[in-house]
Amino acid sequence: MRRITFDIETAGGFAGSIPDLSEIELTIVGIHDSQTNEYSSFLKEELPKLWPLLESADLLVGYNSDHFDIPILNKYYSGDLTKIKSIDLLKEVKQVLNRRLKLDNLAEATLGQKKIGNGMEAVKWWGAGEIEKVRKYCLDDVRLTLELYEHAKKHGMLKYKDFDGVREIKLDTSDWEKENSSSALTHTLPF
Repeated sequence: MRRITFDIETAGGFAGSIPDLSEIELTIVGIHDSQTNEYSSFLKEELPKLWPLLESADLLVGYNSDHFDIPILNKYYSGDLTKIKSIDLLKEVKQVLNRRLKLDNLAEATLGQKKIGNGMEAVKWWGAGEIEKVRKYCLDDVRLTLELYEHAKKHGMLKYKDFDGVREIKLDTSDWEKENSSSALTHTLPF
């Protein structure tokens, strides 16, 4: 099974309390490809190189990806990325806890690691022309997401910090890597 773990960074559209997805611009996409075990990143103008990788994936793995990353990417894609099976770790956690947790909370409690920044810092770095800093931040989030995914698959749980200490979130991962009956190809490759 080819799994693409991914994260995006963006700019714009964050003026209110709820981001306006129509005003948000993609800046960079970071991925890990399970087939090659390599990390890669793509600026907005390099997206045509990304599409064949996503189209050949059996599974997309992200954090807040169903609600944020995939809809943003779909603005640039001629097909429909929602047709590819996805695991959104935030969505999985929220189904169990009935609340959202930050990636940083899960990474620190489960892996003993913290993020190297936050999304608003990445927006500032991008605005200041610090593209390599944004790239490094994005790929680090991909790495944390991948490690959390693999931990959940192996142990059936993730950990988070709560007011009274570290707690476990039991996750049913049994269907995560079951083959999807439909093809992952979604219309950009020539036939």
